[in-house]
Amino acid sequence: MNAETRPAWKSAHPAYSTETVEQVHHWTDRLFSFRCTRSPTLRFTAGQFVMLGLMVEGKPLVRAYSVASPPWDEGLEFLSIKVQDGPLTSRLQHVRAGDEILIGRKPVGTLVMDALLPGRTLWLYGTGTGLAPFLSLIREPEVYDRFERVVLLHGVRQVAELAYADMIEALPQDEALGELVGGKLLYYPTVTREPFRNQGRVTDLIRSGKLFSDLGLPAFSPAEDRVMLCGSPEMLVETKGLLEGMGFEEGANSRPGHYVIEKAFVEK
Repeated sequence: MNAETRPAWKSAHPAYSTETVEQVHHWTDRLFSFRCTRSPTLRFTAGQFVMLGLMVEGKPLVRAYSVASPPWDEGLEFLSIKVQDGPLTSRLQHVRAGDEILIGRKPVGTLVMDALLPGRTLWLYGTGTGLAPFLSLIREPEVYDRFERVVLLHGVRQVAELAYADMIEALPQDEALGELVGGKLLYYPTVTREPFRNQGRVTDLIRSGKLFSDLGLPAFSPAEDRVMLCGSPEMLVETKGLLEGMGFEEGANSRPGHYVIEKAFVEK
């Protein structure tokens, strides 16, 4: 059976399904996203990641990628950086509709609701492509059942890197999700290297209190706030220290806490 006649979810490698790229969008010369088919057997929770990649010289070349699409979506969507000498992304950035990619069969990850204690406000903080898991979470109805308010913070260097901004801002008017999202979702994009309505690193905005005054919300409190983090290793270390200095404790799937970190960050 050749690639054209083989069902998308069949694969010569037992750990992966072979899926077909359906759409590719290049946001900048460093950032792109793509949609692909989804195996009927793949079940995941909003916020999880899968191993994703290509067959190279007869072997799977894969990296961890957070799923950007919600669990109810019939397809899969991913957000990726382009690293010109990266083993995977130097190749992946050139995929087109109709190309085949590998998707791991076992989704995992710590950015899930069950790893957090109950709270009132859920803060989702991503830098760069660390936005991806939160694109799934903000379209998951269960999130709005569990929290009174959801705040999405996205930090980038340039305005053009604010991927999906239009989609996020339009969610309150969405036919299916608008009723859930309206009045509950707050979006705070911020840029560090160009003029924009919000400027500066999120950690600096937390320290100065500007983040909270801009949003009209009280400062972080372990009693009421829950935080999810995904992004550069430097951001994770800095924000972890900031939160723990306020009394926040890190959670895990087996032991819920005040905040969680996704450590499987795609660099290459």
